[in-house]
Amino acid sequence: MGRWTQYDEDDYRLPEGVKRVGYDADSERYYFRDREGLVYQGPEGSEFGELKLVSELPSSIPQEVDEDSDLEAAPTTGTDGYRILALDENGTRYNPRGGAYRTLFPFFLMIAVVLLLVWRLVLLPTRIAPVPCPSTTLSYIVQPGDTCWDIANDHNSSLDKLLIVNPKVDCDKLMPGERVCVPDEGMSISVRF
Repeated sequence: MGRWTQYDEDDYRLPEGVKRVGYDADSERYYFRDREGLVYQGPEGSEFGELKLVSELPSSIPQEVDEDSDLEAAPTTGTDGYRILALDENGTRYNPRGGAYRTLFPFFLMIAVVLLLVWRLVLLPTRIAPVPCPSTTLSYIVQPGDTCWDIANDHNSSLDKLLIVNPKVDCDKLMPGERVCVPDEGMSISVRF
């Protein structure tokens, strides 16, 4: 037991004859009763503070309290052990529609949006239209085993002309399915600087 724990107990903090009788979780207030039976409520969200006189206890707090009972436990009524439902200011019972699923819906919605974004950006390849070949060239799809020299030779052109028309093509890393522009047989290509 710590050195200063007696200062946190009700006997030290509360006026003489006042006992804590319950806690209302809806309003976040503790309730107290003095020797004459008058009921007081504490400040909202605080265990101790200025006590205000109230007419009666909320329905969620049992009227009779044993000395050894847990004041912050959910109150029960009768022998069935069921808890009293909270009442609103009109005296009707609060029953949320949808229950826990309604509170979790925004969370699941965010998860679904993130999964759709991951699917779109990672799993679904982006299709960018290839740049069209100039009017004096032909489009050719690279086949397995093709080299730049083979492509130029098959189309009666030189390797230099092929590389002038395709400046971004790396002949060492030519992949099947890649598109290259092949010069026509009789055209003249000059490099412009």
